[in-house]
Order: sequence, then structure tokens, then C-alpha cells
Amino acid sequence: MRKPRDFDAELKSLEGKARDLKARKVQQLGELVISTGADALTADELAGALIVLAETKDAGKREAWAKRGAAFFQGRARRSASASDRDAGGVTTQPDSAQPASSGAGT
Repeated sequence: MRKPRDFDAELKSLEGKARDLKARKVQQLGELVISTGADALTADELAGALIVLAETKDAGKREAWAKRGAAFFQGRARRSASASDRDAGGVTTQPDSAQPASSGAGT
């Protein structure tokens, strides 16, 4: 006879994973704000700018923003790789941050 599934334990585990993913997302968004220099803005300025960005439906603007963001991340990856090359004696290491997909979605 099969052992019955403990749905409560599974649900509790999934809720914990969801909570961890949400915390990680919030931390990564904070790191993004800091790395772009947007932490110099007031909370009101940053919120207003993000609202305008989120409301923009112009595909051309969104594509331009996506390209600029991709260039930002590629430039950071190159700088990280050069610093790692010096520190690791020429061995290239991968940066810790995830690279955005080149789909142009601009999330």
C-alpha cells in the first residue's frame, strides 16, 4: 500500500520556496537600482520614473531601453571579467548576476 501524501507539508514547502524567490527578486531589484546609480534619486522620483516606464506602450522606446540595458549588463560583465582575470591569474570566471535573455522583451 502506498504511503499517503502529506499535502500540508508540500504546501508549506512550496510557500517557503515562493517566499525565498520573492525575497531574492526584491534583493536583485535593489542591487539593480544601486548598480545603475538610481539610488541617488529620491523614492518619489524613482517611483514616478518607473510608473512612466511601465505605462509606456511605444515598442520603439521599449526596444531602445532593452538595448541600452543589455549594453549596461554586457559592459558590467566585461569589467567583472577583466578584474577577475587580474585576480585569478588569467582564468575567466562567470559573474554572479544572471544575464538577461536577448529576446528584447525588456522586462
